Amino acid sequence: MAAVADATVPVAALRHKISRPMVVAAVLVVWLVLFTVLRGRQTLTLAAADLTGLHRWLNDVNDSIGANRNSNPIFLYFFNEIRLVIDNLVTFVQSLISQPTGSRPVPQIGWLGVVGLAGYVSWAVGNWRVALLAAAGFTFFGLQGLWQESMDTLALTLSAVLVALLIGIPLGVWAGLSDRFNRIMTPFLDFMQTMPTFVYLAPLTLIFLIGGASAVITTVIYAAPPAIRITAHAIRSVPETTVEAADSLGATRTQQLLKVLLPMSRRTVVMGVNQTIMAALAMVTIAALIDAPGLGKTVVQALQSLDVGTAFNAGLAIVVMAIVLDRVTTAAAARTGVRRAGGPFLKWRRPLLAAGGVAAAVLVYLSHTYVWAAEFPGDGAVGTHIASAADTATTWLQDHLSGLTNALRDALTNGLLNPFQTLLTDSPWWLVGATLVALGTVLGGWRAGVTAAVCVGLLVGTGLWSDSMTTLASTAVATVLVMLLGAVVGVWMGRSAPADRLIRPALDAAQVMPPFVYLVPFLALFGATRFTAIVAAVVYAAPVAIKIIADGVRNVPESTVEAATSAGCNTWQIITKVQLPMARGALTLATNQGLIYVLSMVVVGGLVGAGALGYDVVAGFSQGELYGKGLAAGLAIVLLGVMFDRITQAAARRTRA
Repeated sequence: MAAVADATVPVAALRHKISRPMVVAAVLVVWLVLFTVLRGRQTLTLAAADLTGLHRWLNDVNDSIGANRNSNPIFLYFFNEIRLVIDNLVTFVQSLISQPTGSRPVPQIGWLGVVGLAGYVSWAVGNWRVALLAAAGFTFFGLQGLWQESMDTLALTLSAVLVALLIGIPLGVWAGLSDRFNRIMTPFLDFMQTMPTFVYLAPLTLIFLIGGASAVITTVIYAAPPAIRITAHAIRSVPETTVEAADSLGATRTQQLLKVLLPMSRRTVVMGVNQTIMAALAMVTIAALIDAPGLGKTVVQALQSLDVGTAFNAGLAIVVMAIVLDRVTTAAAARTGVRRAGGPFLKWRRPLLAAGGVAAAVLVYLSHTYVWAAEFPGDGAVGTHIASAADTATTWLQDHLSGLTNALRDALTNGLLNPFQTLLTDSPWWLVGATLVALGTVLGGWRAGVTAAVCVGLLVGTGLWSDSMTTLASTAVATVLVMLLGAVVGVWMGRSAPADRLIRPALDAAQVMPPFVYLVPFLALFGATRFTAIVAAVVYAAPVAIKIIADGVRNVPESTVEAATSAGCNTWQIITKVQLPMARGALTLATNQGLIYVLSMVVVGGLVGAGALGYDVVAGFSQGELYGKGLAAGLAIVLLGVMFDRITQAAARRTRA
C-alpha cells in the first residue's frame, strides 16, 4: 500500500505542474507540426462564383417564398400583416418629418418645427444645455445638405424604438418579477446580443422583403434585448425591504408594481431606453444594405464608390445624431434620478415649460403652413465644404503619409495576418476543427468543447469553410491588437484616477458611434483593404475592452498592492505579478467582449475590401443568384460568434472559480 501511495505522489505532482497554458501550447505545436505535413489538403476551398447544394436550395426557398408570398396562409395572415402594420407606422412617422405625403410637396412638420420640437422635448426631459445641443445638432443636418436623409434615419429609429419599448419593457418587467421567465429569456437575450448586426438582415428580408418595414423589424429585434435586460435588472434591484413594507400595508401585486417597483426603477429603465436608442440607430444605418432610406444609404453608396468626402459628411451626421440622442436620454435619466430622490423643483420651471411648449407649437404651425419654414434654406454648402475638406485631407494623407501607412499595413498584413490566415485556410479542415475543439475544451471545459464541435460541423455544412477561416483570421488578429491596446490603456486607467477621468469620457463617446462611422477615416488612410476593416474593428472594440480591464485592475485590493510595494516590488512587477493576475477574470471578459465587437465590425468591413463572409453577405443582397450563399454566410457568422462567446464565457467562469 505504501508503494502505491508513493507512486501516486509523482502523478499528482505532474498534474499540478501541467498548467492550462502548457496544454494550449502543446495543442498549437501539434497543429503546426501536422500543418507542415498536410498543408493544402482537404481545405474545402470554394470559388467566389461557385454554389453548393445548400446555397442552391436556399435560392429555391427564396424563389418559392417570393412566388407564394400572397397565397400562403402563414404569410397572408401573419407575416404580411406584421409588415403592413410596421410599414404603416414608418410611413406615418416619415410623413410627419421626412417625406412628402399625397399632393403635399413637403412633410407635415418642416425643419423649423422639428428643430423647435427637438429643443423643447430635450429641455422638458433634460436641461437647457441639451436643448441647445439638440437644436444646434438638428440645424447642422440641414446645413450639411442632409436634412431629409437625417429625418429618414430619425423616423426609422423612432419607429423601431417605439415598437422595441412596447415589447421590451413589459417583457423586462415580467422577467424582473419571475425567476422562471428570466431563466427562459436569458439564453435568448444572450444569443441575440452575440449575433453581429449583419446577421439579422438576410433572413428577415426572406420573410419581410427589403425596405423600410424590414429595416424597422430588424432593428426592433436587435434593439429590444437591452430594454428587456435592463428593465428586468431595474425591477430586481429594488430593495426587498421596500417590497415587504408595501406588502405588509396590504398592497396588491399590481399596486406594488405601479406604486413601488416601477417608480423606484424609473431611472434605470430610462437608461435602458438610452441603450435601446443607441442600438436602434446603429442598426438602422446598417439596414441601408436592405434599401432602408437615410444616412446609412448615403454612407454605403459612398463606401462602395470609395467617395471618402461624401461618406465622411454623412458619417459626421450619424455621429451628431448619436451624440444628441445619447445626451438627451442620459440627461433624462439623470433628471429622473433627481426627481426620485426628492430633488428640488424650481417653481418657475413649469411656467417656462408651458411657454416653451407654446413656442414649439407656433414653430410647428409655421413649418406646416409656410414653405420657407418647411424646406431647409440653402444648398447644403457646409456639407459640400466638409466633403471637399475630407477629400483634400485624404489626398494629402495619401500623398504624404502613404509610406508610413503602407509600411504599417504591409508589416501587419505580411507579418501577422497572412501567416495566420495561411495556417487556417491551408490546413485540412478537420485539423483546424480538432484544434478549435481541443482549445475550447481546455479553456472552457467539456461543454465549450461540445459547442465548438457542433459549430465546426455546421460551418463545414455551410459550404463556406475557407471564407469562415479567413474571417476567423482577421477576427483573431484584431482581437490580439484590441487586448494589447486594452491592457496598456486599461492598466494606466486602473492605476491612475486622473487618467481615468481624462480617457473614460472619450471611450464613452466612442461607444455611442455606429459601426459604419469607423470605416470612413481608415478608408481614407489605408484604402479599400482588409487591413482597413481590421483597424476599424480594433478602434470599435477597444473602448469596451479598455473599460473592463481598467475596472478589473482598480478592483484589486489596495492592501495587496501595498503589501507588494513593501516587499520591494517595482511598478512593472506589481502590474505583471499582482494586478494583472488578480484581474484575470476581467481580462477574460474583455477578451469575450472584444471578440464579439471585432467580429461584428470585421464582417461590416466587407464593404471596404475585407472580403470573406462579410463580402458574401453583401453580395447576397446585390446579386439574386448569390442570395443563398449570403444567407449561409450569415449563418457562418452566427456560428463563429456563438463559438467565440461560449468558449470565452466558460473560460471567464473557470478563471473566477
